[in-house]
Amino acid sequence: MSRGSAAPKPGKPGVRAGRAAGPGRGPSRVNRLLQDGTPGGPVLRLLMRWVRRPLLPALRLWRRNIQLRVVAGTLLMSLGVVLLLGIVVIGQVRNGLLDAKEKAAQSQAAGGFSAAQDQASSQPDGQVGSGEGGATAPSSLNWRSDLVVQLASGGQSAFNVVALSSDSAGTAPSRGARASGGVEPATSIPAGLRDFVAQGTGTFQTYTRIHYTDGKASEAGLVLGKRLNDVEGNSYELYYLFPLTQEEESLSLVKTTLATAGLFVVVLLGAIAWLVVRQVVTPVRMAAGIAERLSAGRLQERMKVTGEDDIARLGEAFNKMAQNLQLKIQQLEDLSRMQRRFVSDVSHELRTPLTTVRMAADVIYEARGDFDPVTARSAELLGDQLDRFESLLSDLLEISRFDAGAAALDAEPIDLRVVVRRVIGGAEPLAERKGGRIVVVGDEQPVVAEADPRRVERVLRNLVVNAVEHGEGRDVVVRMAAAGGAVAIAVRDYGVGLKPGEATRVFNRFWRADPARARTTGGTGLGLSIALEDARLHGGWLQAWGEPGGGSQFRLTLPRTADEPLRGSPIPLEPDDSRRNRERAAAEGRAAEMQDAARSKAVPGRGSAGHPPLSPGGQIPPRPGPSQPAADPTALPGSGARVVARQAGDRAGESPVPAQEADQDRNADREGTARGR
Repeated sequence: MSRGSAAPKPGKPGVRAGRAAGPGRGPSRVNRLLQDGTPGGPVLRLLMRWVRRPLLPALRLWRRNIQLRVVAGTLLMSLGVVLLLGIVVIGQVRNGLLDAKEKAAQSQAAGGFSAAQDQASSQPDGQVGSGEGGATAPSSLNWRSDLVVQLASGGQSAFNVVALSSDSAGTAPSRGARASGGVEPATSIPAGLRDFVAQGTGTFQTYTRIHYTDGKASEAGLVLGKRLNDVEGNSYELYYLFPLTQEEESLSLVKTTLATAGLFVVVLLGAIAWLVVRQVVTPVRMAAGIAERLSAGRLQERMKVTGEDDIARLGEAFNKMAQNLQLKIQQLEDLSRMQRRFVSDVSHELRTPLTTVRMAADVIYEARGDFDPVTARSAELLGDQLDRFESLLSDLLEISRFDAGAAALDAEPIDLRVVVRRVIGGAEPLAERKGGRIVVVGDEQPVVAEADPRRVERVLRNLVVNAVEHGEGRDVVVRMAAAGGAVAIAVRDYGVGLKPGEATRVFNRFWRADPARARTTGGTGLGLSIALEDARLHGGWLQAWGEPGGGSQFRLTLPRTADEPLRGSPIPLEPDDSRRNRERAAAEGRAAEMQDAARSKAVPGRGSAGHPPLSPGGQIPPRPGPSQPAADPTALPGSGARVVARQAGDRAGESPVPAQEADQDRNADREGTARGR
């Protein structure tokens, strides 16, 4: 059938689906429907899960067990080598058996052909055989029958002889056929071989299946044939058929022997590989287990070493490394302990002379009105530096407690709004002197968590004071939110911001953005380090974000319940009014305006829908209507984002942007002063 006239197979799913789909309902729509939840989708997923479930332990064992992989690889490679070797050996044996059989058959057939030709030549013309009255038989069929019997008598079961008339090659292959051993000439002699024999004068051979008329099973054989002349001078075909039963039996014996030997060799190689790999893998596993115990703090663990080979040298080297590590760690622990004790002792010892100096400084400060201006100014500077010195001593003592692991958490359910108001009340005078305000967002509903009020207040005081000091007179926004099992407080300023990479280094002890500048003003350099330790003590996060010229935001996230792991934060680390978010919002606004303009042109009688302008901070004012609870992405440290529902009040007043924020875009390219928090 030609390709163009090929009819579709009945019941073919693709053809039936194509006819019934119609326009717009091709295979993609079918796949989409399966994915969207048609009965085929869950069934396929359930089937795949059912098939994959028992394979998971095997895959896990395969990935984790190097000994299994090596032994399996050795078995597969050994099996491949044995199969290749077996194919080569069997092929060589088969060719050798067939070559020997062909040579013996050709020798036997050549003798038979020669004897038949000599017998035909020795008979006088017309004297083919004698009848009852001494008359001669005119036909040569009896002579051929006698010839077949005579030639086959010397072969017993080694070969059979078939004589065919040359005129029977076309339409009547069985007429005048004479065969020994019950051979069926019509099916045993291939037609192609008969054509070659009828047209040529030499000896021709081929392989075939020998069939019998007495019900005996057919067998493979080699056929040799030649065209000869009988006593009457008529041509006939004489064939020798040699069964290959013995050769097949010999080849089967060779195959069985090779298969048995190959299987034994593969199993033996697998056992050898398992033993060899075990000698190498066992010390490695021991070293891995000891390394895990060393990492867990059991520094006295050592490997058991026996012998003097490479594995023993590896064990000795591992033990030496573990011993050196133990010594180094002990030295570092002793040094760290001495340093912590030194810092603690020095801090305690300095308190007594500091108290004395403080009392003397207070007396001098109170009498500064009687001094000349230079001395009075010196008295004021002395008081300020003593205040900073006392703060530094307090911070050093607190850091030493964290380092020694002596910091304790006194957690109790508190409303963080109370702590925030208390912190803002203390920082408002500083904000007024700087020319800005502190705005609170999200305090409409209680924000309750189990926390230590003293430590949380210290963290928030540090964040708010730093934001006011580095906010360049702009307003500071304190945002609170609670969602799920977490509460968060974010402090946002619009000052000089942070350069790339400084958001993580800002929590380092005594870190300064500009190391070339001396620390003559500002805090002690330990505030954010202590705040970070307080957050970790609660099981929470303290993270920073900033951009040059765009301000910064510090976010404190605490679990609502003590010892509850955090999975996200209700407030995104990057604020909505960041430069990137403002650009995205502006692009979305322009796209919406273009869509509204296109719709207004398409609908008659409708004017262009204008959008409200952006606020000075880059935010889009909320549209009138009932407020809906929003969801913000939560940036997990080192992982992706999680969407956590926020309180409805978090969006209210989200745009407390100060009047000074109008200058933010103009000062975005300014290089701010160093922020040493």
